[in-house]
Amino acid sequence: MGISNIIFAVIFIAAVVFFAKNVGKIRRNILLGRDEDRSDNPGERWKTMARVALGQSKMTVRPIAGIMHIFVYVGFVIINIEVLEIIIDGIFGTHRIFSSALGDSYYFLINFFEILALLVVLGVVVFLLRRLVMRLQRFYKPEMKGWPTTDALNILWIELVLMAAFLTMNAADSVLLQASADQLASLGLEKYTSDLQGGFVVSQFLTGMLPEDLTTLAAIERTAWWLHIVGILAFLNYLPYSKHFHIILAFPNTYYSDLEEQGKFSNDDKVKKEVELMMDPNADPFAAPAPEEGAEEPDTFGAKDVQDLTWKNLMDAYSCTECGRCTSECPANQTGKLLSPRKIMMDTRDRLVEVGKGIDKNGKDHKDGKALLNDYITPEELWACTTCNACVEACPVNIDPLSIIMEMRRYLIMEESAAPSELAGMFTNVENNGAPWQFAQADRLKWAEETD
Repeated sequence: MGISNIIFAVIFIAAVVFFAKNVGKIRRNILLGRDEDRSDNPGERWKTMARVALGQSKMTVRPIAGIMHIFVYVGFVIINIEVLEIIIDGIFGTHRIFSSALGDSYYFLINFFEILALLVVLGVVVFLLRRLVMRLQRFYKPEMKGWPTTDALNILWIELVLMAAFLTMNAADSVLLQASADQLASLGLEKYTSDLQGGFVVSQFLTGMLPEDLTTLAAIERTAWWLHIVGILAFLNYLPYSKHFHIILAFPNTYYSDLEEQGKFSNDDKVKKEVELMMDPNADPFAAPAPEEGAEEPDTFGAKDVQDLTWKNLMDAYSCTECGRCTSECPANQTGKLLSPRKIMMDTRDRLVEVGKGIDKNGKDHKDGKALLNDYITPEELWACTTCNACVEACPVNIDPLSIIMEMRRYLIMEESAAPSELAGMFTNVENNGAPWQFAQADRLKWAEETD
């Protein structure tokens, strides 16, 4: 094992360990949320994941962006299968180790990868044009200023560099592979000796731009090889700090989708029990309800901070792609109100990251005196929501911003009695009249007296 192999092994191990450490922190942060059972109906859940995450069914609702995203996503993932060969070559000092085992099939495989690489480049160029030239409105909402836009552009440039390195590596290598064994041996390039002949389907068009000197070609091939694999390992460790972690979380997030009909809200079992006791005609109206055996009083009703949300809400936050489809479909946002469902998810993730950093620094019981409500999300945003579910329907990875909004509304009403005046009047009418309208029950049919 040469020095370059040792260096590669160290870089590879360090990258994997660092990535695992960061993924562990994200998992810890998600599990800060309240427990919620999403283990029911596994068959339907697998179908949902296959359709939405793997099949990209909700992405293609907008065909151009959807098809380009499929090019980039599928292409990038499949191309990285060749990373296995690169890792083996890097550790053991071999060169294209799979070529001897696969024979002519190796050409088919690499050519398939190159076509996918070209499609990735096409998709990335289209996305850059949409952001930098067409300047689509949903990419320039207030919540997208600063890091979110930089992050989105970073990933596009990184993918371009990685694909360029992959194709350059293949182009230089294809020329070297055509040299005779004696030529290569005389220059100390024996490892490029191979039974493979001819160029690859896409990179062959780059060979004319490369020098003819074999030593220089070998240097270009090695440079592109290192740039490609180190770039992939760097990209891997960039993911936990980026919205692009959805590449990993899209699959579990869609698996744990809410399978209930849209518009069905969850009930707090303890509140439901209290209401049932109040509505029981045989119950003593002045007697305090007996607590259930082993039951615990909830710390809060609704959600003030991220720990009050469920683990699925928090997974949603980490899965957000920041694509803005939810916000572009939101009627409240379209009419100029403060609400942006994308911002709700971004704020939840930012707050969760902040809480996680506090735990890392000061221990699990650390309190920083801040909360998701008011410090990140304002009541004005929450009350602008019409609960129409457009954001939930639009999300390509089945994120549910509405459930977070409703839990925070519950906190405002049940913990702080901070309902808007319009709702406060309705609550009073329900309490006094049994209906939202300001009419006594005896007067409800008076409108019918004027009809035949």
